[in-house]
Amino acid sequence: MLNETEKKLLSFINRDELVRLTQDLVRIDSVIRPEKGNTEAGVVRFIADWIRRELGVEPLIEEVVPGRENIIVTIDSGKPGPCLMFEGHTDVVSEGNRRLWTHDPFGGEIADGKIYGRGACDMKAGLAVNLLTVKTMMVSGVDFQGKMRLGLVCDEEDLMLGIQDYIRRGHADDVDACLISEPEENQLCLSMKGALRAVVRVTGKMAHGAMPLAGINPTIRMARIVLAFEAFEKAEMARHGEDEFLGWPSVTFTVVQSPPAGEPAQLNVMPAESLAYVDIRTVPSQNHEEIKSQLQEILKGLAADDPDFKAEIEFIADKPLVSMDKEEPIVVHAAGAYRDITGREPVYNGVPGATDGTFLRDLKGIPSLVNGPGPRHVPHQTDEYVAIDELEEALQLYLLTTYRYLNQPADPSH
Repeated sequence: MLNETEKKLLSFINRDELVRLTQDLVRIDSVIRPEKGNTEAGVVRFIADWIRRELGVEPLIEEVVPGRENIIVTIDSGKPGPCLMFEGHTDVVSEGNRRLWTHDPFGGEIADGKIYGRGACDMKAGLAVNLLTVKTMMVSGVDFQGKMRLGLVCDEEDLMLGIQDYIRRGHADDVDACLISEPEENQLCLSMKGALRAVVRVTGKMAHGAMPLAGINPTIRMARIVLAFEAFEKAEMARHGEDEFLGWPSVTFTVVQSPPAGEPAQLNVMPAESLAYVDIRTVPSQNHEEIKSQLQEILKGLAADDPDFKAEIEFIADKPLVSMDKEEPIVVHAAGAYRDITGREPVYNGVPGATDGTFLRDLKGIPSLVNGPGPRHVPHQTDEYVAIDELEEALQLYLLTTYRYLNQPADPSH
């Protein structure tokens, strides 16, 4: 049940402000476009100005790589207590072919109670929730212990350089728990899939398309690898089954290029090389080193049957699977907030991919709860959206969770 202070806190929510802020963020193109020099810079400038104006503090802006920055803000109550972090990323994936969109991908348009646009749920809506949680806690005047910290980082959609830099600089050292507002329909996600990312390169010999026997076709051999990895995926699914929260393991070829990007492609020329990117997602019973070894063995087996087969696989990212218990204080408080706000039991789940929380949990042991607004199946698709009612519910949940978590008995170590 909500007490009078909690009711007062929630009464400071301004739905129109939440909608406008989300729209403003969606309208800033933060797709990483190296050919145009576009990065998260526009969103960083906007958020930094918003923080100065609305929170009355100067944000710490740190460059991770040229043109790409993290934003860090700490609001310290001056009283002993835990440090609760609110994490989000400022980059979004490409909108792809704009002709396939019903709504302008950077218009922040509202229709049928939803805000549409690239990043509407992944995760400009989550950024708005993070920012307004901190603002509402401050302007409401409610008493709290410990610290609130905003960690809004770059490059989540690629190599997660932003959160790694954030950790390396020590900003996570005193964090006791983290709320990550990725789109999960406000479900409480306790675990995140592991991820391996790999590059497969096949070397052949260029030849005229009319005389293919004069060369070695790398594309055919890449096709054999694709099929062999698909068979491996099916075997892993049969071996490990479907995880309660994370679903099935997967091995997905996301890019296949013959010839590789940057090399001229001609209809009558058989290329000398083929390149592919593979996105591998894992569940708790799998072992990353074992998977790497098994995929290497697949390539060796294909080479044994074909003297012209020359292929190699390079693993360019290894993100471990992470999880936590329902008994973690941040989860307990979030679950209680969910019951009191919605009148329903919380839904526990897992994140089908990795998040920045993967590094916070793996490297620093920080309980990182992923529970933001937006449909789980919509990120990276056309006509991405977030429902306004769910967005407002997320802000209510974050506020109540924050108030209760920060006002729990102080840890004497802080």
